[in-house]
Amino acid sequence: MRIIFIRHGLTAGNLQKRYIGRTDEPLCEEGIVSLRSKEYPQCEVLVCSPMRRCLQTAEMIFPHQDIITYSELRECDFGDFEGKNYTDLSGDAAYQRWIDSGGNTQFPNGESPQSFRARCVRAFDDVSGKYSTSHSVCFIVHGGTIMSILEKYAVPCRSYFDWHCENGHGYICEWNGSELHITERI
Repeated sequence: MRIIFIRHGLTAGNLQKRYIGRTDEPLCEEGIVSLRSKEYPQCEVLVCSPMRRCLQTAEMIFPHQDIITYSELRECDFGDFEGKNYTDLSGDAAYQRWIDSGGNTQFPNGESPQSFRARCVRAFDDVSGKYSTSHSVCFIVHGGTIMSILEKYAVPCRSYFDWHCENGHGYICEWNGSELHITERI
């Protein structure tokens, strides 16, 4: 089965390099213009995070297609870091501990990276199982969601941060039920 991962279009928070997880912000004008300038592969099944930035992206790319939402595909809850960027957090002891951990400790009053990644993988497993007779499934989700799933299943195996992709970009993969083979970058 062909699996397409597309990271939602650009938001104001993305432009400002803010941690935007549970904040339900829309696409910014620059993000809308950028999405309109690209061509995307068609799909049979369209699956999306319920966040507005993902739904807007899905509606722009696939205007006549039904959207199936999965709340488990939401971005990570960044807790006390939500809505802030590196400059805002500079000098914050909790932020420095998180940085020193390599991004592997729980966000203060937020989600742990391990829980987040496991949640995303479970959602992918559910979707890929439920639509296993489909020829192609497109996921319009968040960067962290894509990174979590590819870290678990992509061949060759790479670390979470190695799978980062820019807004409006992503990966086309072949899924054999246990591995995702990247065939193209979007």
